[in-house]
Amino acid sequence: MPVITEIQNSSAMFTLPPLILHPFSSTEDSSVLTESSRASLVMQGLLPDSGQSSEDLDRTLLRGRYAELRMLFYVGKDLTRWLEQCVEVTRVSQELSPRSLTQESFVALLVQSVPPAVRRKLETWGVLDFTALFRRALGVHIVFSEPPPLECLNPDFLRRYHRYIDQWFDQSIQQRPVPHCNDDEFTYDLYASGEYTQMLEQNWNS
Repeated sequence: MPVITEIQNSSAMFTLPPLILHPFSSTEDSSVLTESSRASLVMQGLLPDSGQSSEDLDRTLLRGRYAELRMLFYVGKDLTRWLEQCVEVTRVSQELSPRSLTQESFVALLVQSVPPAVRRKLETWGVLDFTALFRRALGVHIVFSEPPPLECLNPDFLRRYHRYIDQWFDQSIQQRPVPHCNDDEFTYDLYASGEYTQMLEQNWNS
């Protein structure tokens, strides 16, 4: 477990555990998502008719929506693990423990006050709207403890799921007043899971 590093300068900055993200989707998921996006555009009249029936297009769309939901669940799992680690390390800090920081205290560091280096890294990965990604990943975890089977989800929910989880996230944050974390107090690093594993192996070997 990484520990807090206190940087001694004019304004104390605490380095939180690194945020480690596993791959967002497999090659198969990427193909399903691409097909779903194409089906959505055809249904909206933004791409030429592909010759598929409206029922087939809708099934393709729903498969993609479900793949998106599963992806968000696993991203949310990584984010939730990081939030738990943040609480653990701040509880052992003599300076921070009296503030009783909670997981919700650190959410803003994911969706509002992202460190510049983390923002740049996400952008190099092609994740431009990471705010929506992280909000929705956390929103899914407010409701589901495990990815729900496809057959348990109403098709109408899958077509509009992003609207629901946006509301779940907003309601959860608004209903839980928590101690606030300022972005000038905390920072953290971001790694892909494979990148972090490789870094640890290099450290062990040296």
